[in-house]
Amino acid sequence: MTGVGSSEEVANRVMGEESLDRAEGFGERLLGLLLDKARLMPPQMIAPLIAEEVARIGGRDVSILLQDYAQEVLVPLPGRKLHVGQPEPMADSPAGKAFLRADVVEVPQAEGVRMYLPLLDGSDQVGVMALTLDAVSNDDRRLLRRLAALVADMLVTKNAYTDQFFQARRREPMSVSAEIQWSLLPPLAMSVPQVEVAGILEPAYRVAGDSFDYALNDNILHVAVIDAMGHGLDAATMATVAIGAYRHARRVLVSLSEKYAYMDDAISRQFGPDHFVTAQLMHVNIATGEMELVNAGHPAPLLIRNGRVEQQLDSATTLPVGFGGEEPRIRQHTLQRGDRVLCYTDGIIEERVADGETFGEERLIDCVNRLGAEPKEKVRADLRRLSHTLKMERSGRTSDDATLFMIEWLGGAADHLTTLD
Repeated sequence: MTGVGSSEEVANRVMGEESLDRAEGFGERLLGLLLDKARLMPPQMIAPLIAEEVARIGGRDVSILLQDYAQEVLVPLPGRKLHVGQPEPMADSPAGKAFLRADVVEVPQAEGVRMYLPLLDGSDQVGVMALTLDAVSNDDRRLLRRLAALVADMLVTKNAYTDQFFQARRREPMSVSAEIQWSLLPPLAMSVPQVEVAGILEPAYRVAGDSFDYALNDNILHVAVIDAMGHGLDAATMATVAIGAYRHARRVLVSLSEKYAYMDDAISRQFGPDHFVTAQLMHVNIATGEMELVNAGHPAPLLIRNGRVEQQLDSATTLPVGFGGEEPRIRQHTLQRGDRVLCYTDGIIEERVADGETFGEERLIDCVNRLGAEPKEKVRADLRRLSHTLKMERSGRTSDDATLFMIEWLGGAADHLTTLD
């Protein structure tokens, strides 16, 4: 019989096979230096540190580009050692392509390659990091993608206690009501393997009563789209109470009908019987595509399948929030993989066009179908394109708040993400 050695020899061999190389390589050291300093880094010091890190791998002309509130351009973040050029349009620019597609774009130049790397916080695009290298290897690409991810996390973290990034993103003065609404919003986009969502508010710098909220808890995507009556601070205050009540109800794990009741009670108690908020509340099971919908005074959502509006989703309208006191009517729908659901507030369809008529649902559906005939992009890119197309169709006018929110159900699973290669 062939021997396998003593128990001590076997143990030593197993330990040797399982041992890992813990030496710090160049990439780990580069990212580690940034990570080690990030915790105590004042916000204004992020820019020069990033520029210095990029210089260590031969990069130059570093720019940090952040999306503006109207989602029209990417604006350069000012800072020492950063290259501060002109804003880059989201449409028809390498930076915009990197941002909307959440992918790296490389542009050959006379003296190197200009790289545009999306700054992704989870799945929400924060902006773009641009830099120039003499030449780009696969090792450079891998390291820079990881560096961009770390930069995005730093920007999001520091954004919680500085106004510098807010100020850089602004292209015009913002109303107090809009300030309130933007502070309420979750990230404008979210993407996991089973589902993507995106939302957009108009007019970005004057919005008051419209808002949306969402959360992914286990396999259930919770969504609310609201429109508070009135204008200005009154509407913003009502919207704040409505979203606060919605989040409270969501976090105490109540049903969809109970969420409506929480919101209805909060609005009626705080503002009295003459005030109301229209709302759409949804649960989407991202594992099965099953959807529950309560429509409290909103236009019916559109089901988009294969790029075209399949139908308006039957939602058995319930009284607006604040007028309730009755059990809301819940409708159930089953989505197919690739289906999109478009929610919108009445500011989209009630805007007057050149002939004095309201824009209407037929024009909205026509715009959706025309854009659906073009190559499909990520939800955020397609929703932004729809929003700007609708604005042009309305001759650039948005006299009332107008909100779009889109969900795409992809199905599948995310278990593979828990396995380390």
